[in-house]
Amino acid sequence: MNRLTRLGLPLISRILATGAMLVALSTSAMGSSISFGTDPFEGTTVRNTPGRQVVGGEFFISFKTATEGFVFDGPAFGLSEFRFANGPIGSITSDANVAVLQTTDNDNNPLTPFGAGNAADLLATRITTPGPGLFIYFNSSLNLPRLVYSDDLSSNSADLKILARMLNLNFQSGQASLDELPSFTASDFAFADEGAAPEPSSAVPEPSSLWTMSGAVALLGLASIRRHSRINYKGEPVALGELADPDANPR
Repeated sequence: MNRLTRLGLPLISRILATGAMLVALSTSAMGSSISFGTDPFEGTTVRNTPGRQVVGGEFFISFKTATEGFVFDGPAFGLSEFRFANGPIGSITSDANVAVLQTTDNDNNPLTPFGAGNAADLLATRITTPGPGLFIYFNSSLNLPRLVYSDDLSSNSADLKILARMLNLNFQSGQASLDELPSFTASDFAFADEGAAPEPSSAVPEPSSLWTMSGAVALLGLASIRRHSRINYKGEPVALGELADPDANPR
């Protein structure tokens, strides 16, 4: 009789079912974060160059607002807190330092491009609290949202660094991308230093943590097996050593 038969099919079914639930939990709970840990203008002469400089070289990413987040090194970005605002330009609060701009036109002409500089200029008309900040806007030429850092959101001459473009929100018509903008919340932004600001409410355990938990459950299961005897196919107690070696102690 092979090892699986001696263990008993009902017990195997329960083990497989439990394993399946663990895998499902790990898969459904997995999330990720996009981290920014250095001075956005590091290695450039931007801050020593007169006038607004717009630096590209951004990350090309896929981003899901419900399960993922942007994580920042606060000191590197000059930020110690997030003051979040999301909406058309008229609803952006004057002290915001993280803004999701739903307005996509600055001159009432849909045929002219709407880029990072245009979005920053609009925000500067509303934000009066000086200081660095972040904003997401919809680039009409690329037809997708971009994440941008500004040295000073209240200034229309502040230097800008494009941090990321969200490729998965790029649709031919653009409307689906625009519809996604309202779904960004304060929970999509966090600091790498947990003491600086709370983690996003949508944050979930990292995959490594989930596998660690699954491993712990498996070890507990093995410990339970060691503490209790099992039943062989004849309904008699079988010691752990007999299960490990099906040819030992033949009956």
